[in-house]
Amino acid sequence: MLGRGRFDDLLRRQLDLFELDEESLLKEAEEADDAWTNASREESEERFGEYQLIVDTIAERLLDVRETYASSLDERTAEPYRAAFNRAALRRFRPYTALLADQS
Repeated sequence: MLGRGRFDDLLRRQLDLFELDEESLLKEAEEADDAWTNASREESEERFGEYQLIVDTIAERLLDVRETYASSLDERTAEPYRAAFNRAALRRFRPYTALLADQS
């Protein structure tokens, strides 16, 4: 759960909507993770590649959510928003957030 920060209500709503909108993709990521985890040695590299493509797609969509809103803010407000978004997304969608840190 989010704390009591400036953007908490907004972030909760954004991430709730993201989870709802991307439900099938998030489920696909879980299934791909299971397939990779349970794959034979011969198949594991290919299965991991499939999983990573899905992870990258989710990460790009999270970044799009963050940057779409941040672009509507002045720069003094946008930077704290980005940092708060990154923290909230990390708590909720940890496996899919590496791109957020790279694009801060």
